[in-house]
Amino acid sequence: MTATDLPVIAAVDGSAHSRQALDWAAQEALRRQLPLMIVHVRPPTRRMSQESQLREAEELLTESVRRTALLAPELHPSTLAPLDFPAAALISLSQDASMVVVGSRGLGGFRSLMIGSNSLAVASMAACPVVVVHGESGEEDEEAAEAFPDIVAGVAADESSGAVLEFAFSTAATRPGARLRLVHGWTMFSSMLSGGPVFDREAAAGAAERSLAEVTAGRQEKYPQVEVVREPVSGSASRTLVTASGTAALTVVGRRKGGEDLGLGLSPVAQTTVTHALGPVAVVPC
Repeated sequence: MTATDLPVIAAVDGSAHSRQALDWAAQEALRRQLPLMIVHVRPPTRRMSQESQLREAEELLTESVRRTALLAPELHPSTLAPLDFPAAALISLSQDASMVVVGSRGLGGFRSLMIGSNSLAVASMAACPVVVVHGESGEEDEEAAEAFPDIVAGVAADESSGAVLEFAFSTAATRPGARLRLVHGWTMFSSMLSGGPVFDREAAAGAAERSLAEVTAGRQEKYPQVEVVREPVSGSASRTLVTASGTAALTVVGRRKGGEDLGLGLSPVAQTTVTHALGPVAVVPC
């Protein structure tokens, strides 16, 4: 299997959130013409035998395949039911996947939490992009995607955003009529560090916009069908991204390496966006 046909993995556990993730994953696999793999991880437990646990997993996977057939009959998904801790299994599987799609919370999640611990752990440490699905699914989700087809991406105006830009452009290219909104947060301090204007805010804003144009130029040539809207914003991009996620088919953020040593795999912008977003968020390793 080549890198261009690695599967979209949908993690299911029987919760409403995982059904939303499955629907989103099926639609995305169809758009990208990729195989779909449906995974239910069986966590180690002493409360039931492995035989009973496996039987329940097979029933859940069979129902998930049936649901997918109704939504995307062209797909013929494979299934997997590994015995492992959910986050660990999905992180391992991510090494051979184009993306992993999870619900924002699972069966064991507290209703007061905006995102579950397993979803957050997978988004923080997976080897491929992870999509955390918030919101409704099915026909309502498809109608919303048609009404709000735009892809929103939070980017840094430097080479560190390469993976984010590639994922965002390729995603927008699969959605006819979708615009790609590129959000870049800047401050006078960041302008100073990059050698830009120090005291002139208007000049700093202009420099940020030019930097954003430069970092995206090559990909616009690669994806000429994608309409790009650049949105440099003063301050943190988090608020803009969270607000934009309510009317976006997908919001894309970079994970940004560097926090792993502290036990944190997400940058502050990614953490805020994936936690508070109003729609699906893709977290891209970068």
